[in-house]
Amino acid sequence: MPALPKTYPDFGLTAEERREAVYGHYYEHPGMDGERGEIWCYSDRFSYRPGERVVLYVSSTSSAFDLEIARDGADFVEVLERRGIACGWQETPDQCSVEGCGWRETFAFDIPDDWASGAYRLTLTAEGHDRRPIRCHHLVIVCPAPGRKPGRILQVAATGSWTAYNTWGGSNHYQGITGPDRNQFATHASTQRPWCRGFVLLPPEAPRVPVEVDLPPMTEPRYPHMEWAYATGHSKKYASAGWASYDGIFFKWAEAQGLAVDLASQHELHFAPEMLLDYDCAVFVGHDEYWTWEMRDAVDAFVERGGRAARFAGNFLWQTRLENDGRTQVCYKYRARAEDPVYRGADTSRTTNAWEAPEVGRPGALTFGLNATAGVYTGWGGCMPRGVRGFPIYRPGHWAFAGTGLYYGDVLGAESHIYGYEVDGLDCIVRGGLPEPTGIGSPPDGVEILALGMASLVEESADLPPGWLNDEDAVFTAQTLYGEATPETIDKVKRGNGMIVSFRKGAGEVFHAGSCEWVAGLLRRDAMVEKVTLNVLERFLGG
Repeated sequence: MPALPKTYPDFGLTAEERREAVYGHYYEHPGMDGERGEIWCYSDRFSYRPGERVVLYVSSTSSAFDLEIARDGADFVEVLERRGIACGWQETPDQCSVEGCGWRETFAFDIPDDWASGAYRLTLTAEGHDRRPIRCHHLVIVCPAPGRKPGRILQVAATGSWTAYNTWGGSNHYQGITGPDRNQFATHASTQRPWCRGFVLLPPEAPRVPVEVDLPPMTEPRYPHMEWAYATGHSKKYASAGWASYDGIFFKWAEAQGLAVDLASQHELHFAPEMLLDYDCAVFVGHDEYWTWEMRDAVDAFVERGGRAARFAGNFLWQTRLENDGRTQVCYKYRARAEDPVYRGADTSRTTNAWEAPEVGRPGALTFGLNATAGVYTGWGGCMPRGVRGFPIYRPGHWAFAGTGLYYGDVLGAESHIYGYEVDGLDCIVRGGLPEPTGIGSPPDGVEILALGMASLVEESADLPPGWLNDEDAVFTAQTLYGEATPETIDKVKRGNGMIVSFRKGAGEVFHAGSCEWVAGLLRRDAMVEKVTLNVLERFLGG
């Protein structure tokens, strides 16, 4: 990579606009592009099998649109084109983020039997009020047909996080227009709405979350990806989830390497877990923060029976529930203990709190070896802005590092910045220069820590004020794990780590590189990161 700049990028915003970009609540909604006209689209489901019907719901200021569909893999291959499809403006409920848009069906088509599994980008083009084109993009996943598939990878798209971060209509699991004062995040998020801008398609210059600046001393935290989003009309959360920022990077890279890879959504794990059993290797990438109990059951059963799970992802944190046949995702998060109705019953295990909450009793480490509450932020805002940008290696003799030339103490992915912006870790102790789990957080038997870096839950400096992240997550984690947030309990949780671990489980095996940004190493063609990834995939495919 070229030398890092010494100043934050300038996107043409004033100081007040920069503040609004970070602290404000801006989102896509019908009517926002009134002067030019607009077009929006969603589908009835995330994913389909060959032969199934895709139903599109479109609202537009135009009376007709053109539709182009292309498979978005290593090659961008157009597969369907339709011209002059009739459409019109459809009224949208104020709480569409929670309830769904409720639009009438506009157009439908059947998935042909010869469409390969993967992501298919839909581009809808209509005429704006000024006679110039207006466009929107949507994405549908084509799942593989049933049957054993030796030698093929099943990548599971992080649609739980896509739903949680989608800002379209005003509310998601982070900010919102719900509640009596229209300022609360949504505990219920509908899939029946368009994707926000940046989830399906991004220009190559779109910043990633980790700060790509070599910061001089006494530099206050800033968040360039949010500033860019505000300046260009993209979603504030484009860099936190979605096909364009995470899942698509891995899928395209894997195909370009000659690997055979199929695609499914997390909803398949929930409703059709038997799909996993057709494969020897399942892959999870990027930012897959939100899971149901049933999704975890599917992965655990797969591994126990001999499957291999590779997770190149970070922040395995929240349990969710699915309602309305999967069209509504429920996650009360910080408000769970006060509001989640599960607490009214005797069994609280399905509450939508953090996996490590005692009343849930199912730490994420039991599935993937690491916990989000032991890690989280690095290289973001004031959380380690000058910290290590790759994984420090402790066990270079492990099979995953074969052929890399890595030594003890080397840093994997430092140039491509694979470490961040959220990471998963474990409580550990260093003996003889090697980290070992202490047992806190329920690490699985035999887990081996291969790489270890630092993380933080607090933007902490003796000389600078806290930034946007401040200490809210440390307060929540202290309350979750210890029942209350005091200076003492906050001090116990505010320092964390990120790890690469490997372990056997039942008849299967798990490799977990606990960082959202692992895909940045593939995007930036970091040779050592690519080699480690290939080592894992080739072993897990039986090589």
